[in-house]
Amino acid sequence: MTKDERQFLYRLLETPSPTGREMPGQRVWSDYLKPTASSVECDSYGSTWATLPGKSKRTVMLAAHADEIGWMIKHIDAKGFLRIDRVGGSDHATARGRRLRILGDKGEVLGIIGNTAIHLRKDLANEKAPKVHELWVDIGASSAAEVAKLGLRVGHFAVYADTPTELAHKRIVSRALDNRIGSYIIAQVMRRAAKSKTKPDHSLVCLNAIQEEIGGHGAMMASYRIFPDACICLDVTHATDTPGINPAQHGSVSLGGGPTLTHGTANHPLIVERLTDIAKKSKIPLQHEASSRFTGTDTDKIYTQREGIPSALVSLPLRCMHSVVETAHLDDIEHTIKLLTGFVLSLGSKDRFHQSL
Repeated sequence: MTKDERQFLYRLLETPSPTGREMPGQRVWSDYLKPTASSVECDSYGSTWATLPGKSKRTVMLAAHADEIGWMIKHIDAKGFLRIDRVGGSDHATARGRRLRILGDKGEVLGIIGNTAIHLRKDLANEKAPKVHELWVDIGASSAAEVAKLGLRVGHFAVYADTPTELAHKRIVSRALDNRIGSYIIAQVMRRAAKSKTKPDHSLVCLNAIQEEIGGHGAMMASYRIFPDACICLDVTHATDTPGINPAQHGSVSLGGGPTLTHGTANHPLIVERLTDIAKKSKIPLQHEASSRFTGTDTDKIYTQREGIPSALVSLPLRCMHSVVETAHLDDIEHTIKLLTGFVLSLGSKDRFHQSL
């Protein structure tokens, strides 16, 4: 990862973009690709895509999602404390004692999710995680009027204040790696495809979709509009190599073991076969996952559009998903970029990814 690439990734991670308010991050992403892409477009809800023309009229799409989990103000009491609700799959069990960046009308307001001191809590032996409605936020206000003066009201979004850092042995840690890291990877694939000695046959469309965390609505709308000939959806998956996780129940995925390729349901067998061949020829480590009913990603919304879009899911192993210490491996990131770049450059005018009798 070059200095320029790392700066771009950190800007993406540091820019708050919770589900329903993705445009700040979309602007960072689009500004980065404008020098490379022939066009960068945005739909009415904010899904953004960049296009790199190919030699033919056929199109391949790489899709990631721009949104992150977060919080939303649900109630403001007379003493100036805020009550919040989850945006996406925020883990309320780990929320107490965390710092928030609240995105108000007058700019960001800092706050903390309160944590009653251990000395004052009763029946610690039987203590359970607080329910969402029991969480309270202190922004330094003493009344509802003071909250209003800071530009806050019910409906404003918030994200955790944690920023990226790196651990030993090529680990990167941050909130919003799910799936801002996917946004980063597809941008790097476009840049490498543009610099390739051989112009890609298929035009490349990189889609950064909104609202994946609440149902894949952005991917569904944009895929219907773009309707590519083939699609690779890129998301994160659970690395199951930490204590307390049973591989027999959740599969075996290792951090640093390379990207994963999903088999079944939304995943077109011929695209899966092509990705497997590319990984083998390029000596890219590849892990495998099973999807017996659904993938739980934007792939489920993409492949059913119109008469069907041949699609596959590639995922980056991630520890501690939906927390402020989501952890990825830099080698996995690089191997994923190489795999997707190889797929884009492998496509020819005769590739149809259509099952035959």
